[in-house]
Amino acid sequence: MIRILPSEEVPWEDVEAVFDGSEPRKCRCQRYKVKGWIWRDSTLDERYEAQCSQAALGSGLVAYVDGEPAGWVAVEPRCGYAKLLDMPIPWKGRTEDKDDPDVWAVTCFVVRKGFRRQGLTYELAAATVEHARSRGARAVEAYPMMADPGKTVTWGELHVGARQVFEEAGFVQVTHPTKRRFVMRVDF
Repeated sequence: MIRILPSEEVPWEDVEAVFDGSEPRKCRCQRYKVKGWIWRDSTLDERYEAQCSQAALGSGLVAYVDGEPAGWVAVEPRCGYAKLLDMPIPWKGRTEDKDDPDVWAVTCFVVRKGFRRQGLTYELAAATVEHARSRGARAVEAYPMMADPGKTVTWGELHVGARQVFEEAGFVQVTHPTKRRFVMRVDF
């Protein structure tokens, strides 16, 4: 049984359990939040504290499988992602107001070891749509990647999600700014 809850409704220990022992525990979903060349311009302690505070304010969703914390997706108003707003790729061919607080963004997925390859990312992506809508969003968008056929995908490449995950959740392509990157969106 899968249950997905807003991060402000779950204990921090459950969020921590999802990240424990995984490579994303180093980034703490701060890649698009921390200004600077890369998220590593901040310390691990700073990223940890930032995520703890952000999760308490509702910066994501936590998935439970049979009562166990199993997955995380970062989703909140797009204007909360300072670095995302400064990056040129998501905005190529777009003229909309980047700071629109009514447009939400899905930026990061983490699935805990032992729960991977069971479709949990699909469940989390679908949950972002209703979550954003219920919080008054006008739209929710994502910036997934598509792996080249036959090529190995590194651990971090698909932290943003795969294109087909968002297609199945009802997102439609807005732009295709690079060979492998897409901007996908649901307008309410």
